[in-house]
Amino acid sequence: MTKTFFRASRKALSIPLQLRSMVGFIAGAPWLFLFGGGLFSAIVIAVTLAPWLAPYDPAEQFLRARLQGPSALHWLGTDNLGRDVLSRLLYGGRFSLLIAAIAVTLCFIVGVVIGTISARSSSTIDEILMRFVDLLLSLPEIVLALCLISIFGSGYITVILAIVFISWAPFARLARGLAVDISSKTYIEAAEVLGCSRSFIIFRHVIPNTIRPLAAMGFLRFGHTIITVGGLSFLGLGVQPPDSDWAAMVASAVPYVERAPYLIVFPGLAIFLAAMSVTLIGQALDRTSYN
Repeated sequence: MTKTFFRASRKALSIPLQLRSMVGFIAGAPWLFLFGGGLFSAIVIAVTLAPWLAPYDPAEQFLRARLQGPSALHWLGTDNLGRDVLSRLLYGGRFSLLIAAIAVTLCFIVGVVIGTISARSSSTIDEILMRFVDLLLSLPEIVLALCLISIFGSGYITVILAIVFISWAPFARLARGLAVDISSKTYIEAAEVLGCSRSFIIFRHVIPNTIRPLAAMGFLRFGHTIITVGGLSFLGLGVQPPDSDWAAMVASAVPYVERAPYLIVFPGLAIFLAAMSVTLIGQALDRTSYN
């Protein structure tokens, strides 16, 4: 018993296991993680370097070259106003990815904090928080987002806040379950016996040991959020002109689908590749979350 408690005490003061295993997993990353990570990194680098990679100003119009297919001058063709599609893809990706990244990050933070607090609080607080989470999970996300945007107006800030309001609940539910499981471990009991405060235990042991499965959910939700943001932008509720993102490009190309189908294919392919890449990363992390 003494040896067991000693080992648990040493573990209570050591680097969290999930954090160490995550570093080891990335160092020996399987092909799924490498492929998804490589593809997503390439997309992020491309849109980040848009001012240097884009051959034209995304708002510059070449009316004499409108609705022309891919050529040496315009590699991915031009749209109905003669704007270069490749340049608009590179710049539009910045809005699509940035909005999704900010929304998922805020969802992650809010969900982890609320879920962990719920697990470490009294049964009354835990019950109230989890019933509210259940309420949010029972509502269709896109419908609730549309309701919020119709109240507060369109724009990317409203889209971010709407997504955060409706999408932190899955993180809170998972964080709460993981925190309850971790709180029953011997090294948590040892930390309490050693006199560690509740906040120290939460931020030093509980939250770090939930990072890997929560990171897997974060990447999976990132792909889902890209699609959600795209759907809202397609309906004209996201990024507003003169700015544009991938889904807005698809929406503006619908009247010209028969004459210039590439206007839909290229931004649609960008959305697909971005969502697929982060989903592959999330699946790779999820497969080994509990190993």
